[in-house]
Amino acid sequence: MTTTGTDTSYDLVAVGNALVDVLSNENDELLGLLDLVKGTMVMVDRDLSDSIYAALSPGVEASGGSAANTASGVASFGGRAAFVGRIGDDQFGQVFTHDLAALGIAFDGARAKSDGPTGRCLVIVTPDAERTMCTFLGVASDLSPDDVPVDLIDNAQFTYLEGYLWDQPTAKEAFRTAAARAHESGRKVALSLSDPFCVERHRVDFLDLIAGDVDVLFANEIEICSLYEVDEFDTAVQKVRNHCEIAAVTRGARGSVVVAGDDVYEVAAHPVDRVVDTTGAGDLYAAGFLYALARGYDCVTAGKLGGLAAAEVISHLGARSEVSLADLASQFLG
Repeated sequence: MTTTGTDTSYDLVAVGNALVDVLSNENDELLGLLDLVKGTMVMVDRDLSDSIYAALSPGVEASGGSAANTASGVASFGGRAAFVGRIGDDQFGQVFTHDLAALGIAFDGARAKSDGPTGRCLVIVTPDAERTMCTFLGVASDLSPDDVPVDLIDNAQFTYLEGYLWDQPTAKEAFRTAAARAHESGRKVALSLSDPFCVERHRVDFLDLIAGDVDVLFANEIEICSLYEVDEFDTAVQKVRNHCEIAAVTRGARGSVVVAGDDVYEVAAHPVDRVVDTTGAGDLYAAGFLYALARGYDCVTAGKLGGLAAAEVISHLGARSEVSLADLASQFLG
């Protein structure tokens, strides 16, 4: 893949929902009582979010949001990252702003404030390490084209967009504005499909986006099969071939498959002693992958760095790395 030149200030600008995660370890029975489907994300209103929150055990609060998690991963690799999203003028908004600043991620918290509450995502982690998410967007859904900072887009090798944005009309327009600006500036656009239900809701739009506006696509095995409405993974791989420049598809313990035109690369999963929580695995995989591409590495190395980051984040509770990914990568790359 040809990168966009050496004059960029940022490896990545991530556009997404600004959320604070509340992570709680629970048993499978609670999912049934709450009528939740394991391993998926469901949108909830504030009242239902409060009700589910009350049913949970004491949890851990940490800044999250898919695109913001990816930005945090790029920063941990030693890259330069920026984030675009909406927060409220409240305690969760302060936590979110502080956490990004501590990671060295560019984020204009003052410009991003809206009236209303900062979004939150209740992450229920079951004993099998699977995560089920209930998301109340709050003001995150207020993201509009006016919030897209053209200076950041112009100076980032990759503009990274989370598929969850497509659920909100104004955020959808911000999505399109950011992608168009990136291409006008000769930059690249990356998209994460985010969730199987998200794919089902927006399949036609996503197929159109991938064909015309996306250079690098991220999905897991379920999402890519749902996108093309096929049962066989290999069939989905054949369909995504030539649909966009690069597609990186994660397969859990089986690693990932990277499709780049006529070339298909199978990348083994990075070993992990114990899987604790799969929250953020796809987000951190995208971080390692895009960081590698931005720094001129090939697709296979990108897949390996993605796997390295994903392995680190699933080894503990929470969606962001607890150790320096730059240190892990230096050992890995030799």
